[in-house]
Amino acid sequence: MDFNVKKLASDAGVFFTRAVQYTEEKLGQAEKTELDGHLENLIARADCTKNWTEKIFRQTEVLLQPNPSARIEEFFYEKLDRKIPSRTTNAELLGQYMQDAAKEFGPGTPYGSTLITVGEYQRRLGGAEREFLQTSAINFLTPLRNFLEGDWKTISKERKLLENRRLDLDVCKARLKKAKLAEAKAAAAPDFQETRPRNYVLSASASAVRRLQTLSIRIGDSSLSDREKVV
Repeated sequence: MDFNVKKLASDAGVFFTRAVQYTEEKLGQAEKTELDGHLENLIARADCTKNWTEKIFRQTEVLLQPNPSARIEEFFYEKLDRKIPSRTTNAELLGQYMQDAAKEFGPGTPYGSTLITVGEYQRRLGGAEREFLQTSAINFLTPLRNFLEGDWKTISKERKLLENRRLDLDVCKARLKKAKLAEAKAAAAPDFQETRPRNYVLSASASAVRRLQTLSIRIGDSSLSDREKVV
């Protein structure tokens, strides 16, 4: 439990320092380490590829299945790893209606005979459409989905890791710069504790010199006065 709390506190501290560094970079108050130009180009291409792939994927889904409810149902089947039930296409349904109507009118009537022929071709067209939808989903949508849900997630994870490492590097560089400035400032300013005894000694020496000078003057004046008295 203690280990988890310490790790949580450490992670929170790292997150906070990264957030501060990121904010200061955005405000222009901190230096930012620029990435290699080739790497920046690859990142831009990856973003462009992801954006367009996502748009193409979504629009292809709409084209293959215009019904939003059906698309949501297929999405849940995919997430549950269950087989999507086969649906009758509109062309197949129309062909089935035509053939059922032909049975009512009678296959021997001109209308019934025509409905049988047209209905059969409609069913074939519907079958070809269903096969096209299945083939498109497997051969076209699946690779796009694999990129968005697989490769792109890996790219995003690595980019986030790289960004965190860059922020950590810039935090360390900022701390080192501040430490050097503080060290230079401390070296340039005199130490008060060292200079105070020295100043005291110099002051005492100057005072003693002044006293000696005063005493010498007095002695000189006294000697001169004694000589004058003798004379």
